[in-house]
Amino acid sequence: MDLRVAAYAVIVDDERNILLAHWNEGRRAAWTLPGGGLEPGEDPENATRREVREETGYRVALGELLGIHSRVIPEGRRLTPGATGPLHTLRIVYRARVTGGALRNEKDGSTDRAEWFPLAEVPELQRVKLVDIGLEMAGLD
Repeated sequence: MDLRVAAYAVIVDDERNILLAHWNEGRRAAWTLPGGGLEPGEDPENATRREVREETGYRVALGELLGIHSRVIPEGRRLTPGATGPLHTLRIVYRARVTGGALRNEKDGSTDRAEWFPLAEVPELQRVKLVDIGLEMAGLD
């Protein structure tokens, strides 16, 4: 069984807009929380800040740890071509706020753009389940 540890941020501004990244890797594209996999030996908080910066252009300050979500993806549902066996994903989710930078799109990554959306519009978006999980953890569902 493979293991993937990743860290993500729930970023909501004062007008109740959420920052999402458009994930385009695998069999389908969908909106997700900004974040991603930890590098070997990387601290989860540092990984969250790095990934948010890469995917959105923003620098963020992390708030509370909202939770850790664990999921085992069966081999037949994995998105990586040629992957064998199940994948155990551990997703660490923080609350964060923007402290600097400017919105921009990632180049040559697993996401191709980032956008702010009113929280009320999230149910209408094509999104991964992690968005709903993060909103629930943050008490914003």
